[in-house]
Amino acid sequence: MPHHDDNTKISLPRQFARTRRFTLGAPSAFTVSADGSVVLFLRSRAGDDPVTCLWALDAGSGEERLLADPAALTGGGTQGIGSYATDDAAGLAVFTLAGALWAVDVPTGAARTLPVPGTARDPRPDPAGRLVAYLSGGALRVIGVDGAGDRAVAEPDGPDVRFGVAEYAASASMGRSRGYWWSPDGARLLTARVDEAGVALWHVGDPAEPARPPRAVRYPAAGTANADVTLWIAGVDGAVDGAVDGAVDGGRVEVAWDRTAFEYVTAAGWDAHGPYLSVQSRDQRTVRVLAADPDSGRTRLLAEQHDPHWVQLVPGTPARTGSGRLVAHADLDGTRRLTVGGVPVTPPGLHLEAVLGVDGEDVLFTASDDPAQTHLWLHTPAAGTHRLSVAPGVHGGTRRAGTLVHVARTAEHPGERVRVERPAAGAASPARSGVEVASAAQRPVLALRRLSLVTTARELRSHLHLPSWHRPGDPALPVLLDPYAGPAGRRVADEQAPMMFVSQWFAEQGFAVLVTDGAGTPGRGPAWEREVHGDMFGPVLADQVAALHAVAARHPELDLRRVAMRGWSFAGTLAVMAVLRRPDVFHAAVAGAGTSEQRLYDTHWRERFLGHPDRHPDRYEACSTLAEAHTLARPLQLVHGLSDDNVFPAGTLRLSSALLAAGRPHEVLPLSGASHAPTSDEDVFEGLLLLQLDFLRRHLNG
Repeated sequence: MPHHDDNTKISLPRQFARTRRFTLGAPSAFTVSADGSVVLFLRSRAGDDPVTCLWALDAGSGEERLLADPAALTGGGTQGIGSYATDDAAGLAVFTLAGALWAVDVPTGAARTLPVPGTARDPRPDPAGRLVAYLSGGALRVIGVDGAGDRAVAEPDGPDVRFGVAEYAASASMGRSRGYWWSPDGARLLTARVDEAGVALWHVGDPAEPARPPRAVRYPAAGTANADVTLWIAGVDGAVDGAVDGAVDGGRVEVAWDRTAFEYVTAAGWDAHGPYLSVQSRDQRTVRVLAADPDSGRTRLLAEQHDPHWVQLVPGTPARTGSGRLVAHADLDGTRRLTVGGVPVTPPGLHLEAVLGVDGEDVLFTASDDPAQTHLWLHTPAAGTHRLSVAPGVHGGTRRAGTLVHVARTAEHPGERVRVERPAAGAASPARSGVEVASAAQRPVLALRRLSLVTTARELRSHLHLPSWHRPGDPALPVLLDPYAGPAGRRVADEQAPMMFVSQWFAEQGFAVLVTDGAGTPGRGPAWEREVHGDMFGPVLADQVAALHAVAARHPELDLRRVAMRGWSFAGTLAVMAVLRRPDVFHAAVAGAGTSEQRLYDTHWRERFLGHPDRHPDRYEACSTLAEAHTLARPLQLVHGLSDDNVFPAGTLRLSSALLAAGRPHEVLPLSGASHAPTSDEDVFEGLLLLQLDFLRRHLNG
């Protein structure tokens, strides 16, 4: 019999939402001190406690100290520390709570507020820990750690201008969340000036709250204007000493590059060798890494990369070693390889995923030679490149002064396990001592019952989730495909990731749930990623169908007469495509937060795969569900949060209108006040899954 959640305990959907996808109580955001002796991190006290505190751990003994408890600092409330930043030594930590700026002396734990005007955001101390820069009211400001000398470094010179921020395309699609960077001596700042006057103004409202005015946002939809982003070097005293030439404005020096040809700033920084930046062309086929002169703003070319489809942006690059060698990547021999000083240092077949840190000449990075695994690697001039992680799984971390924070996610247990390792004192060999960082995260109330499968000549990777109560010889089960399948991430990995438990919950209700990573998903090399260039859904859908049939041929538990797809975001659009294009395979679909018109998504992400819509209108037409809406012959449930400002609900509403005009029955479930991922409210999330379940049962079992 199908299992139903016991009324005496919390259901999986409620637990998933209440624990914020099982992240509450888990340690995160690690910072290692300059000497490697102390590790800072964030963690709440319990798996359902949203108040995230700042902690310090002695890397040798494992002893923990509570540095900042928001409840104690503010006298109550449920707001936690979302992020923090430190000086170079990690002796000073700063963060914001309810817009107030806080500073904590790490050795003593003494915390104090710094008096700032307005609401503070994104504070960062200078490397020496004497000043704190922060954002407020569109300006980049600094204040002394003693609370004195608050002043503006760069103030808006127009109604749509902000300093020190990452524009929407950078934060949403490029992986750049920062907009300013300190010089090593703390005397100057490299800051972005973002002018959004030319960006289209869109509105996000909630029809359930007619008295509340809609929120206006600047959104660069595909084919429209991006924000005008420039970089400036400014002295913290309001002037730049030694400015020789270059564009100077109010004590600021503009960094000069060909902004007409390279309008995207994908990364920037300032190290011992000076400011640097990475810029990308609008068509994303060329990326240049530039070094900037801090006095004149002139730039010189450090490296250039081309690709006929797009140049992939690798997190953590570009960077430079202590000696100034450029840390970057190159797609060679069918492999995304790590390069140091222009020389590949990883072998063919090992695909670079991210650079996690550069400490002197050492480079810590993650890479994969198995699509289901990500391992932690270290490159040093003396020892070359070697793997640090051993167990199959998904690994990450950070490293400084020989101290390694190793974050491991494996198939053996849910969530993450974190271990701090450092060289054994006085040891001549590389023997290491280590301590565990405690986690208070809750264990899921369900256990996974899944099979890891490799099918088809393409060696597609899948997970098949079966009900815990299903036995050999039992009647075959209706099949629910539950993929993401898009280029932003993979679902099939040797770990127990949070979304896997949602798939298992559906399995417990009486489904065989199949999750497959196909064309375009990361971890399988550049050629695999670029299979979706020009057509984001055709190759992906073909892989989903191929995996379904291959798995069913091996497993009689799957009833191919009753097949549905459930998807969210990219997979939401894919689910619509499934019932439109392959009604012979799919008998129903639940589509959440999809977009019917690809022009409704942002420039950088959508144009990466489809190009500019003015030059490739055929690609956008082929990837639109509106043109095929009149062909719908299967039950379809559309779900969308009405406050979604990532994938705007306009796409779902337009699809519903097209279906209605064509006389095609369908269901629409609007979520009032919900954003792109409606998992924060346990009532809403559980209700959402139960309504999806009811829809699937009605149309697959009836």
